[in-house]
Amino acid sequence: MPYRAIEDPAKLRRLLEATLLLEVDLELPTLLRHLIDEARSMTGARYGALGVLNDERTSLVEFITVGLEPDEEEKIGARPTGKGVLGVLITDPRPLRLASLDSHPNSFGFPPNHPPMTSFLGVPIKVRGEVYGNLYLTDKTGWSEFTRDDESLVEALALAAGIAVENARLHRKVQDVAVYEDRDRLARDLHDTVIQRLFAVGLSLQSMAVAAASSGMAERLDAAVSDLDDTIRQVRSTIYELGSVAADQGLRASILSLVRDMNPVVGFAVQVSFDGPVDSAISNEIAEHLLAVIREAVTNIGRHAHATHASVIVSVADGVCCLQVTDDGDGIDTTTATEGGFGLVNLRRRAEKLHGSFVTESPATGGTSLIWQVPVS
Repeated sequence: MPYRAIEDPAKLRRLLEATLLLEVDLELPTLLRHLIDEARSMTGARYGALGVLNDERTSLVEFITVGLEPDEEEKIGARPTGKGVLGVLITDPRPLRLASLDSHPNSFGFPPNHPPMTSFLGVPIKVRGEVYGNLYLTDKTGWSEFTRDDESLVEALALAAGIAVENARLHRKVQDVAVYEDRDRLARDLHDTVIQRLFAVGLSLQSMAVAAASSGMAERLDAAVSDLDDTIRQVRSTIYELGSVAADQGLRASILSLVRDMNPVVGFAVQVSFDGPVDSAISNEIAEHLLAVIREAVTNIGRHAHATHASVIVSVADGVCCLQVTDDGDGIDTTTATEGGFGLVNLRRRAEKLHGSFVTESPATGGTSLIWQVPVS
């Protein structure tokens, strides 16, 4: 529907001045408040408001008012979310003029402490056919209702408000992309420098271990190599988190999210690391069982182990997916494990269903290590 012509030179000038504010570096709430105030002033409305829709276009997530005193807003309390007459503009985004709000069939009155309002003008905030919210005016002073000229003025101001909201959202998206690109660059730098250096140190230590076998240093060097391997796995996991935070897809992301959500159950942050093509090699069926086993194993640690440290390692090599969950807790009674305590029988059944295996070990250093393996080919 084309806008009506605005012939009043003074109003045209004010409208132009209001839209020129889009070029000024103002915060979005400040700019929107100014546009509401201009609409209120040019139409003679006592009250004005602007509601911004959520991404699904189903309700209001922001509601900015002009004309109410701070203590009045505080007494009213909760802001509207898009019910009643305000909801009509959400479901049917077309201009709406009413001589009395009470006359509309969708009206259900005002909340306690809300000032009385009679005449109403609501206009959708659109840009290129996309609705971002609505601009509302109430109580035209000196008149029983808002006019068609008022409607045309407010439609023009609503277009300016829509451009402002769209620009703000686009700016936010650009910032998100910039953050993602920065994290991606950091991930590449970690891979290209830190991991390569760790590999080089590990190779040097391994060569030293051969020469040091006769001097008793071999065991210490082997332990250092093992620590380096663990560090490399942790760095790889960190690189994956940095690189995939925007996409948040794949099995690795699901495992990280699951363990993160379960940290409160355990009482500390469980370390997670990966090795091999975890995302590409593991099928959806195996992934479903794998996530269930991790949930059960980590829950057991929180309920029974009294541990202070735990780790989850998921690896794929030679056609086998291997999950190892280790803790430094009290350990488990192998008799109890055989009888089905701690839900271990269920973990074994899941492995056998996929033609794999499940074992529990008690490391010399204490605690428990659960090893769950299934073929991926």
